Amino acid sequence: MKKLFKWIAIIFVGFIIIGVIFGDDSSQTVTTDAKVNESPSEQPVVANPSEQTETAVVDVAQEEEAKPEGLSRPQKNAVRSAEQYISMSGFSRNGLIDQLSSEYGNGYEVSDATVAVDSLNVDWNEQAVRTAQQYLDMSGFSCDGLIEQLSSEHGNKYSVSEATYGAQQAGACS
Repeated sequence: MKKLFKWIAIIFVGFIIIGVIFGDDSSQTVTTDAKVNESPSEQPVVANPSEQTETAVVDVAQEEEAKPEGLSRPQKNAVRSAEQYISMSGFSRNGLIDQLSSEYGNGYEVSDATVAVDSLNVDWNEQAVRTAQQYLDMSGFSCDGLIEQLSSEHGNKYSVSEATYGAQQAGACS
C-alpha cells in the first residue's frame, strides 16, 4: 500500500512539474492572501478591461510591498516558484518546501525554501482541501485512506489535523 501511495505522489508531482514547465501562466496573477476557491461572484466586476489591467498591476505591486523585506534573491525566486506551485495545486507547508528544495524540483537550499514558504500567507487547511479534492477526482479513497495519503511522509506531508480537515471538507468522511 505504501508503494501505491509513493507512486501516486510521484505521478502527482510529475504532473505539477509538467504544468510548471508547459503551463501558460502569462495571464495569471497569483495572490497568496486570497481564498483558494474564491467563486466568480466574489471577484470584483470591472466594466472597463483597461481598469482591470491597472488593478492587476496595483495588486502585484501591493503583494511585492507586503512581502517581508530583506529576502535574498534566491529566497525571492523561491517565493515566485512557491506561488506558481500553489496556483496550480494544493501543497502542504512541508511538501512545498520539499518541492522547492528537491533536486527533482527547483533545487533551492532548504533554508531559502523554508524562508520563502513561511513568508507567504497560505491557509494550509484550504490547501489540504484542494489536495483531497484532487485525489478524489482521480481515484476513490476511504476517509482513513485519504487522511493517511495526505499526512504520510511519502504522500503530501500535511499534519494529521490538516489532512483530517481536508478529507472531511472534500467529502471523503461521513
